[in-house]
Amino acid sequence: MKWLFSICALACFNFATAQTMTPILIEADVGRESGVFSKSPVVQRAILLKPSIPSDTALLFYRGWSGIANIKTEHDWKRNLNYLQNNTDLFAQAGIAIVVMDCPSDENKIAPGNTPLACNDDYRSSTKHANDVRKIMAVLKEKYGITKFFVMGHSYGTISSKWLAKNLGNEIQGSVHSAAMTHANSRNRAYGYSVESFDMGALKASALNVHHQDDQCVHTPYATVAAYSKNNLVTVKGGEGTGDVCGGTHLHSMGGREEATSRAVIQWIKTGQVQFIVGE
Repeated sequence: MKWLFSICALACFNFATAQTMTPILIEADVGRESGVFSKSPVVQRAILLKPSIPSDTALLFYRGWSGIANIKTEHDWKRNLNYLQNNTDLFAQAGIAIVVMDCPSDENKIAPGNTPLACNDDYRSSTKHANDVRKIMAVLKEKYGITKFFVMGHSYGTISSKWLAKNLGNEIQGSVHSAAMTHANSRNRAYGYSVESFDMGALKASALNVHHQDDQCVHTPYATVAAYSKNNLVTVKGGEGTGDVCGGTHLHSMGGREEATSRAVIQWIKTGQVQFIVGE
């Protein structure tokens, strides 16, 4: 079954109109401390990409492996947006703010080689994670007038998008799970174990699954996602796969179909309608 954009739907979004995004660093004190010999407040950081037109909708984005954005300044957004990074203008034109999310400072630990040392499934599945995100949501509401929230994760970032969708319930309008991880990391099962039997039926708000049918990454097989999706799956076809099969330039990350996939995500956020196939 394939849903095609109607003339009306295309007219709703003037993608040709130039718009810009202004990056703004957000830091929220989450109300706890970390440290052994000296204590310091734990901070949740994020980067708001604010459209130049009025917006009441935000997409909170969690990057793929290592899953840690390591945000220091507002300029750290692009390397953390996976295949959305070159399509932020499309979100701006649709009046959707993008919020690049990081792990809080007490979970922000990464080793050389892009290997995370914290912010694993134990944290991401916890109510602590949901409460930390609520701090950012509160800032977005109070300072920037955001009233509608969607959460999106790509690859390992879907550990957050799934658990936040469950633990935030109706506090968000929906969630997007791109190249969802459904098989734990074989070297360290602390990363990915919690979603091997995750109940998508427990989500209260609407959910969209986005996956390339030829994803070759062992941790993110298309067949598993297709089996649990119920009329909410965007199947991406074609494109180009180069480099690491689990990396940012392969079909796992919508290689060659980045813009079309971004448009499908925008369409769903704005209208709730699913473009079942991208790339034909």
